[in-house]
Amino acid sequence: MQSGSEEGKLRLRLYGRGYCHLCDEMIAALAPLSEEYDFSMEIIDVDADAALEQRFGLLVPVLMHADTELCHYHLDAPKVRAFLDKIR
Repeated sequence: MQSGSEEGKLRLRLYGRGYCHLCDEMIAALAPLSEEYDFSMEIIDVDADAALEQRFGLLVPVLMHADTELCHYHLDAPKVRAFLDKIR
């Protein structure tokens, strides 16, 4: 099983905030990629954890696979596609 996967399914994490319009935009932009690559996405509210809030600050949204940062602020679809092609 790959790191960052659950029951064999690839899982990405999006660190963001509930009131963040960039987070909402990245979630919407990820929907077609999720269908194409069949990954699940865990959305983590950095404001719910002081350590995450300090770690990410104003950098959100941040899209990650395990410890690898794929992009932040806006979806870099070509970079994410290249990464997903490489690990699947």
